[in-house]
Amino acid sequence: MAVAGSDRNLPCDDFMQFQTKLKQLRLIDDRIANALNRTVPTASFAGNVDAKETCKGLYHNMTEAYGQREAAIKVCIKSQDQIITKLRGERDAFRQKDQDNFELERKLRGEQTKLRLMQSELQVEGILRKSSLKVYYERCRDYHKPDENLS
Repeated sequence: MAVAGSDRNLPCDDFMQFQTKLKQLRLIDDRIANALNRTVPTASFAGNVDAKETCKGLYHNMTEAYGQREAAIKVCIKSQDQIITKLRGERDAFRQKDQDNFELERKLRGEQTKLRLMQSELQVEGILRKSSLKVYYERCRDYHKPDENLS
């Protein structure tokens, strides 16, 4: 299952693909300092660029990316939770018959591990957001003061 978010698809069924796509979607955070250095002028070049609009646009791009990534991760977590619920139901049906299905148990543990890894990616999102916004505020605080606080 893939999660659609404009042109961004986050594959939920394969964790390695999930992480790879998430890494691609996080490039804006990796390049925030460079983007700010290229677009926000120093005091000597302040007249050449509209720093307020530049900062405002960058902030909009950042917050849009955060929202899309967080929503996509949450959809994958919900999907994973549904898979686990289904597997638990199957396991419980076997147990009522006094039978064990070791293959099912192994699959359930694997899916639970995948769920925990996805949940940890949601925590990583919060850390990245806080770090990127700190860099943004240090560089753009004189030009753009956002209405909302996302940190």
